[in-house]
Amino acid sequence: MASRTAWIMLFLCGTAAASEPPADRTKVRIVLAGDSTVTDDAGWGKGFANLLMGDVEVVNLAKGGRSSKSYRAEGWWKKCLELKPNYILIQFGHNDQPGKGPERETDPETTFRENIIRYVDEARAVGAIPIVVTSLSRRQWGKDGKIQSTLVPYVESVKKLAAERNAPLIDLHARSIELYEKMGREGCLEISPRTEKNGVDGTHLNARGAEVIAPLVANELRRAVPALAQFVPPDSVAPVRPDTK
Repeated sequence: MASRTAWIMLFLCGTAAASEPPADRTKVRIVLAGDSTVTDDAGWGKGFANLLMGDVEVVNLAKGGRSSKSYRAEGWWKKCLELKPNYILIQFGHNDQPGKGPERETDPETTFRENIIRYVDEARAVGAIPIVVTSLSRRQWGKDGKIQSTLVPYVESVKKLAAERNAPLIDLHARSIELYEKMGREGCLEISPRTEKNGVDGTHLNARGAEVIAPLVANELRRAVPALAQFVPPDSVAPVRPDTK
């Protein structure tokens, strides 16, 4: 009898434990989906997570070298949805461009657009709010001292579909260009990693770069999704040294 009672108590305890939601689900969960410019080690992801405060967690599932096409094909998008997040920030474009190979390339007006729309719709289907992010600009300079971005067709596609699908938009492409031009070519060296041959990587970010770019994302997030404003410090601005030449 004692043994049976002990078994029943064990069963009831196990059932109660299984029915209780995980403690961390009291937090707002934000998932990051994107390419290397969103990752923790070469993008703005870690800097963004470090900025947020309160009952919020950031899960960074961005993967280097992925496009809107290959990210899904490799199963990373499925992992995003399985986490049952409250919000998903979605940023692609760099590896969708021509020259990246058939496994990754997309056309901004057709396949890229279709991929991002599908991400938006599927996020909503699992109860998440999708937030589309335009590509972080590369630091490519023209003779006039201005940024010359080749990502514009993908950026315009994202902005158009965000309006059509009524999805929150973070225009990181525009904000990053504004910042780069304020800092100037020399000033941007402090946020740029070095290549293996000691050149300048004008696409990715070093630790300082993450600190500088993350506030752009956070401040745009506050504007685009007012419900998340409580998690973004009001003074999310990284000091930069503008080019004085």
